[in-house]
Amino acid sequence: MTTLTGVFAPLITPFRDGAIDLTSYRRLIDHFLAAGVSGFVPLGTTGEAPALDDDEIDTLVAETVEAVAGRAPVFVGIGGNATHKVIRAVKRLSRHGFTGILSVCPYYNRPTQDGLRQHFTAIAEATDRPILIYNIPYRTSVNLSNDTLLRLAELPNIVGVKDSSGNMAQSLELLANRPKGFSVLTGEDELFLSNLSHGGDGGILASCHLATDAFVDVFRLHVANDHRGALATWAPLMRMIPALFKEANPIPLKYCLWRQGLIASPECRLPLTAVSQGLAEELDRLLEQLPSPLRHTAAA
Repeated sequence: MTTLTGVFAPLITPFRDGAIDLTSYRRLIDHFLAAGVSGFVPLGTTGEAPALDDDEIDTLVAETVEAVAGRAPVFVGIGGNATHKVIRAVKRLSRHGFTGILSVCPYYNRPTQDGLRQHFTAIAEATDRPILIYNIPYRTSVNLSNDTLLRLAELPNIVGVKDSSGNMAQSLELLANRPKGFSVLTGEDELFLSNLSHGGDGGILASCHLATDAFVDVFRLHVANDHRGALATWAPLMRMIPALFKEANPIPLKYCLWRQGLIASPECRLPLTAVSQGLAEELDRLLEQLPSPLRHTAAA
């Protein structure tokens, strides 16, 4: 594979009356493709994957592959804290024609660095599809060290990382030492431009659900060495991002997408609940300030 670059959308899973709303899901994919995203990541945390049943997961993978139709890479979130179960899921879903896998560090059981290395090595040996590793210590309670990650990068189908380490020094060290062709995509939305400025390749960004074309423009302007233009485009996005994470992701995102008419309902699946009234009012004010090139009327 060539190095993965640009803005990747970690797709939400729209629900309506408790069921997956595939009409809204396909509308979102078309919207993102029109805005110029570089790829898609279904079944991540933003997609509420832990709350989905196996048959729903199969449906979403099939729908994503069909809707994207080869126009952009699709990296499916397949992770967990039991290695054999992750491998079983990888093999079960491999009948679908997605590009590769995004796999999170095992959570809760807090393996050692050797355990992390063996976990991802076993997954890599179980598939020939490209793998992005997802390092997000504040959710998993374990941090994948750069030394371990760079050893894993020697495996031919481990092609990059979604870096949500939360440690800028660690991220900069990784960018300085990664092998050629190994993609470093930030998962820290507020660090997107900083990641690019230090040689990173882009981001897998929940907040790009809103003002998607502006996120794409930041990347395009940076690649064109128009750093002033990139910074000017980034400034309003930087002010927007904190509000989208004041409550658990994707609660605020789903509210905003519903208000814009891109999905038919803002509902999440328990244990996630509806947005608070105070944050809803703040998000309404935020939306009034954003350009909305594609406005729909929410389905009845």
